[in-house]
Parts: sequence; C-alpha cells; structure tokens
Amino acid sequence: MSRTPRRRKAPPGHPGKAAPPGRRRPPLAVLRAVPWRYDLPASLVVFLVALPLCVGVAVASGVPAELGLVTGIVGGLVVGVLPGSSLQVSGPAAGLTVLVYEAVQRFGVTALGLLVLGTGLLQIVMGALRLGRWFRAMSASVVHGMLAGIGLTLLFGQLYALADRRAPATGPEKIAGLPDLLADVVTGVANPSAVALGLATLFVLVGWKYLPGRVARGVPAPLAAVGLAAAVTAAADLPVARVRVSGLLDVVHLPDRAALGAVAGTAGLGTVVAFTLIASAETLFSAAAVDRMHHGRRTDYDRELTSQGIGNTVCGLLGALPMTAVIVRSAANVQAGARTKASRTLHGLWLLLFTALLPGMLGLVPLTALAAVLVHAGAKLVPLRRIAALCRGHRGEALVLAVTAGAIIATDLFEGVLIGIGLAVAKSAWQTSHLQIGLEELVLPSGEALQRVRLSGNATFLRLPRLLDALERLPADRPVELDWSGLRHLDHACTVALTAWAAQHRARSTAPLAVEPPLPTVV
Repeated sequence: MSRTPRRRKAPPGHPGKAAPPGRRRPPLAVLRAVPWRYDLPASLVVFLVALPLCVGVAVASGVPAELGLVTGIVGGLVVGVLPGSSLQVSGPAAGLTVLVYEAVQRFGVTALGLLVLGTGLLQIVMGALRLGRWFRAMSASVVHGMLAGIGLTLLFGQLYALADRRAPATGPEKIAGLPDLLADVVTGVANPSAVALGLATLFVLVGWKYLPGRVARGVPAPLAAVGLAAAVTAAADLPVARVRVSGLLDVVHLPDRAALGAVAGTAGLGTVVAFTLIASAETLFSAAAVDRMHHGRRTDYDRELTSQGIGNTVCGLLGALPMTAVIVRSAANVQAGARTKASRTLHGLWLLLFTALLPGMLGLVPLTALAAVLVHAGAKLVPLRRIAALCRGHRGEALVLAVTAGAIIATDLFEGVLIGIGLAVAKSAWQTSHLQIGLEELVLPSGEALQRVRLSGNATFLRLPRLLDALERLPADRPVELDWSGLRHLDHACTVALTAWAAQHRARSTAPLAVEPPLPTVV
C-alpha cells in the first residue's frame, strides 16, 4: 500500500512558498499568506529595538532626533516592501554616525538631504550595473577593521556625551582628552547626575541578558535602559540635558539651491562616495550575516542594493539621515521569529504612529542615556574574539585589521578604509608571489660540477631582490643551468632581470650557461 508523503514543516525563519513566476497573487491572498502570529510580534520587537537607536544615532550625528525616526520609517515602509532581502531591517546606522556628523559640521544640516539623495541615486546605478555582488570580495579583515574603527570612534566620542560634555572634533583629540575627562568625572567637575545616570544605563545594557529568559526576551535591552533612565529623570527631576522634540513636518525639508552650492565640488562628491561605499558595504555585509541566521530565501545582492538606493533617495528628498541595513535590528527580527517582509514593514508603521501620536515622550529621554546606548553599540562593533583568533593564527590579517581601525580613528572613515584595502591588496600580492629557488650541484660525466637552479611558483617584482641575490652568488667558473619551467607566472620585471643577468653571466664567465626553457626576447 502506497503512503502519501508528509509535507515537511518549514524551518524557523522560512519566508514561505513564493508565487509561481508570471502569476500574481491578489492583494487579499497576499495578506492571508502572511503568518501574522509570527510577523506581528516580531515587528513590535524590532520597533522597540529601533526606537532608541534611531533617536540616539540622530543626536550623535548632530541633527534633530526626528530625522533619525524619519529614516527608520522610510526603512520600514519603503525599503521593507522592496525586493532584495526578506528579513533584514533598514534604518539609520551607528556605522555612519561619525561621517554624518563631519558632513553636518562642514556643509550644514540643510545640505545633508542632497548628500543622501546623491548616495541613493548612486546606489541605484550600482544596483542596475549589478555591482552588489562585488562587495562580497572585500577582505574580511578590512571589514572588521572598519567596524572596529567606527566602534572605537563612536565609543570615544560618546564618552564625552555621557558626561554631558562636548567631544573634540577628531579621533586623536578625543583619545588625548580622555585623561582630562576622567579627572573631571572623578573630581565632580563634570555633571554628576549625567555621569551617574549614564553609567547606570550602561550597567543595565550590559547586565540585561543575565536576567531570567522571559524578561530579557520580552523587553529589548536598549528600550528597557532608556525607559528606566527617562523614568528616573522625570521622577527625580534630574538636571540633565534631554532630547529636543519637534514635529516631523518641522524637520522635514526638501533640498534647495543654497544646499546645492554648499556641497558642489570635490568635497561634496567625496562625501557622497564615502556615504555610498560605507552604506552599501554595511548593508550587504549585514545581508550575508542575516542569511546565515535563517533557512529562508537568500538575499539578491543587486536588488538589495537597488532597494537601499530607493530608500536613500526618499530620505534625501526628506532631508533625513542616510540608511543602511542594520545587523542589530535584523538579528532581533530573525530571533523574534519573523517569516516574511511584513514584520519589517510593520515596524516602520509603528515608528510612524509613535512619532505622530506620542512625540512628547521623546522629550523625557536624557541625552546621557542615549550616549550610553551608543557606547554599548560602539563597543559591540569591536570584534575582540576575531582579533584574538587572528593574532593566534593569522598575524598578517590582524595587522590589516589594526591598521584599518587605526587609520579610521586618525583620519576619517573613507581614507581609513582605502588605506586598509591598499594594505590588504599589498599583503595578498606578497603572499601570492611565492617563489621557490632550488640550488643543487650535479657532477657531469666529464667530472665537471654543474650548478642547477630550479625556479617554481610565481616570479614577480616583489621577489626580484631575493632571486637576483641567489643568481649573483653563483660561481663564474662553473657551468650553470637555469630551469624555470616550474614557474606558474613570470612577470615582465623578472623577465628583464633574468635576461640581463644571463647576458652579464655569459660576458664574465667562460663556463657555459643553459636556460630551459629559453628566455623570451625582451623589448
């Protein structure tokens, strides 16, 4: 008797079966297909995680808090319904905070929209040219060095905000000013209330995961920490700086001609390119990480890049912050059991409703609590375990990571990443140009000794000094045989050098020189 095979249950995080190609589901069928019992609770969790991060990133970037919420809303309601990745969530990211702050200080808040608009249009072009997949070719050490540099810069800057102080402009100045900041905290010169509240918020963020499982899973740590800090501030009427609140319509503005004049030139173009590279890289690296967290549909990198470009174009038209896919919110979405795009779209709707109906609640949030959230987020960007593993087994990669992070702190994000990429390319070129030089002495039937030199591997200009040293040490009074048939690659510089050495050896030696295979004629 034949048995009907049982249908296998989809694994957690599976987005469900897609409609056949060329066939569209009617709207009501799409709504019925959404697993609401999974996506609705997940959307609430993502909303609670995103709310304090949107506000904190905006404040740290030097713009009104509402602009961070606008970016989060666009990330949910616009990017959330577009193709690309099913479960990752977009919004303002801590990784761009330093770069956005520098752009705001240089060009002004009104010019930010044009920079983000240019970023979005460039991302759309890159997606249309199918360049998204090439971001996966980035060296992992450069990526982690970038995250470490961003995290440390964010951490150093927000330590000042945690003590209700203004941070210095550059990374080295922030580091140099830390002893004075610590002295002000110890002696009470800094605002004691702000310091105590910030440290208490940081303590809650670090210790929240050690609470019983149901409590820790039910309320996200950033929301709990910021909510408790706001409640204490309101109850005790603490003398600390708080978030300044305006309506969404008061902060949203279209780009104007004055802003266009401010960003015109190489400085503005460089900022757009930096925004584009960092936002695209962070988005696509996040997509790769999210894909490893679930068993559903994989990310289409080119479509995801296009979707992010559309989202940033809308953010630019509204004068908001740039967006990326954010690993913290995306991980929360997957861990909360989301199955489809509905969860990330709904999280944007909850942000919109909260901002429209309860804007006054944001005015209760102390800035020191948001600084603590960003200090915690910055510290988590520093991959300590990976650094330790690289130091044990791959010191060259650890050097690339450290140099990238240090260059970002010392210069800026764009230049630091370029320095890291350059070092990674140089390291790879050095490793792949491995050349083996074998020397052996043979006795000919005539009784004469023959010096045989066998070359194998890759002969490039990087190994040229070692190769010439070995050849020039050969005795001039003995026959020499140069066998380079084992080489996989012989570049032009080595060909020229070998040809010149062979000519010089024949000119000063009476013993014969055999070259196998014959050296080509060098022009």
